[in-house]
Amino acid sequence: MQKGKIGITTENIFPVIKKFLYSDHEIFLRELVSNAVDATQKLKTIASKGVKVGEMDDLAVRVSVDTEKKTITISDRGIGMTAEEVDKYINQIALSGANDFLEKYKEDAAAIIGHFGLGFYSSFMVAKRVDIYSLSYQEDAKGVHWSCDGSPEFEIEDFGKADRGTDIVLHLDDDCAEFAEKSKIEELLKKYCRYLPVPIVFGKKTEWKDGKQQETDEDNVVNVTEPLWVKTPSTLKDEDYQAFYRDLYPMADEPLFWIHLNVDYPFHLTGVLYFPKIKSNLDIRKDGVRLYCNQVYVTDHVENIVPEFLTLLHGVIDSPDIPLNVSRSYLQSDANVKKISGYIEKKVADRLLQIFKEDRKQFESKWDSLKLFIEYGMLSTEDFYDRAEKFALLKDVDGKYYTYEEYRELVKAEQTDKDDMLVCLYASDRQEQFSYIQTAQNKGYNVLLMDGQLDPHLVGMLEQKWEKTRFSRVDGDTIDRLIQKKDAETKEATAEDKSMLTDIFTPNLPKLEKKNFNIDVVNMGQQSLPVMLMQSEYMRRMKEMSRVGGQMSFYGEMADMFTLVLNADHPLIQKLLDESPRTVVAPIDSELKGVEARKNTIESKQYGEKSQPLSEEDKADVENCKKQIEELKGKKNELIAQFNEAHPVVSQLIDLALLQNGILKGEALDAFVRRSVDMMGA
Repeated sequence: MQKGKIGITTENIFPVIKKFLYSDHEIFLRELVSNAVDATQKLKTIASKGVKVGEMDDLAVRVSVDTEKKTITISDRGIGMTAEEVDKYINQIALSGANDFLEKYKEDAAAIIGHFGLGFYSSFMVAKRVDIYSLSYQEDAKGVHWSCDGSPEFEIEDFGKADRGTDIVLHLDDDCAEFAEKSKIEELLKKYCRYLPVPIVFGKKTEWKDGKQQETDEDNVVNVTEPLWVKTPSTLKDEDYQAFYRDLYPMADEPLFWIHLNVDYPFHLTGVLYFPKIKSNLDIRKDGVRLYCNQVYVTDHVENIVPEFLTLLHGVIDSPDIPLNVSRSYLQSDANVKKISGYIEKKVADRLLQIFKEDRKQFESKWDSLKLFIEYGMLSTEDFYDRAEKFALLKDVDGKYYTYEEYRELVKAEQTDKDDMLVCLYASDRQEQFSYIQTAQNKGYNVLLMDGQLDPHLVGMLEQKWEKTRFSRVDGDTIDRLIQKKDAETKEATAEDKSMLTDIFTPNLPKLEKKNFNIDVVNMGQQSLPVMLMQSEYMRRMKEMSRVGGQMSFYGEMADMFTLVLNADHPLIQKLLDESPRTVVAPIDSELKGVEARKNTIESKQYGEKSQPLSEEDKADVENCKKQIEELKGKKNELIAQFNEAHPVVSQLIDLALLQNGILKGEALDAFVRRSVDMMGA
């Protein structure tokens, strides 16, 4: 028996510290099964060169669990190891068993996963002792038994192993007993080894018999050795892609489209990417794409290799050219990764353009589910915008679709304002903004429906990309002010009418948290509504963008700004003006102006070049003015309150505008309903 110490140097000690070798302890099973597959692949490669290796009929890798003994055994019938190879590849850590092999058989290097020896030590994250029993394929080779308890101490001796290959037995630590459960190991095998190129057998298949599940004689193969992405696209049908998608995501709806990736130069990359249906914006997840390395599962966090917007997709990417760290769990950034990312982005754009050109009707029918991916890509990647603007669509409130170029051409004649600015009107909710939409359509204008999560950001980007273009939501202002025409008649309400209406309506405006209201009076014609509630385009857009996150989040804390627009032409507003207390309020306003002017004149003595403190007489005069102002305002407010009490239509009009915009709720809504009943009874 040979005893010794495992060779560790300062150059390789850090990757080997067993508790820090990998980010997840469960990764040990992937590494050991991958090594077993390596050994099997090596055997196939050697045999293909005419080397005698013995019988080749059963090359499955077998995994077994002994729950009572708390052991896991991974067995292969691959290339095996001699005592010298065990000493070289196991005892001398950080030498890869694949390196010599790759040099010797470099034409077949693609079949090798590599990292044998290094990945083996992941076993010590869960095991207190590991035994290796191995017999090399080489003629007259002797079996070897290696054992180590996780310290640098090991034992190695001859062992009478009858069959070629390697058995690795893990004696689990007490705190890793969960891995002695068959259900846990089967779960990990399906996660990490589901598509390995060599059959992975875990026990026997079971069937329901005599009222219970019983084992059969048939091996339970947990993987598919030739997954769809390694096959030639021309040999596959739609049904094959759909079946593979159901296998990957059993609970998901059918995908919209898919793209088969297959490139050999300047890097190796295969895979299938699917565009999933998104039921709502809340469904967005960024872990739908799974990364494999020669059919070994690596991770579902692929932000470094897939352009960020395509992390919303589902599917598989497999590439031996993606550099991985020792655990294969984290991607490293290098030139190859950037090339692959650019290739995937271009491939996706080309495929979408092809679908758009070949069957635009089908493309339009799926646009509502596709737009999130495409808009995200256009917003985050300049190159993708340049490609996508050929097939990116805008949808109007009537459900018609247009390319960007088509839409600009459609609205150019009618929706260009007096400053030669193209104004694109849009709504974010067809039902809530129905009356605003109808007002715009009555003018012959087209209204887009921009109800997506990213549309506030898209609108801002398009305003920058398109020359002399502005996007305005239909409820941002009156339609004539949204699109001002040169020949528009400018009829203005008088200053007296504006002041009177403002005085009447202001006391009845709601006092709501984080919502500010003011009054505007506009002549909109007798056919328009008497009141409309408008929201500041700029502030509203900033707040919508803040909900998606990013640097504008502070806007989310600011109050909403609303303007109650009164239509001075409407008969109801005219009637209020006719019956208003202007005759008794006018003298009060006149007196108020006089008293305020006197107060300001006195106080101005404190300022300017000849400023001086106010005399006691002046101070008394200012206080007297303030008292008169308060009395006059009180008298005016009392007259307005009496008028409003006699004219409930003022509150009714305000509440109608609030109701139309979904703001009237709770007690205020109940009061509105009761008032409506009273007014109908009157």
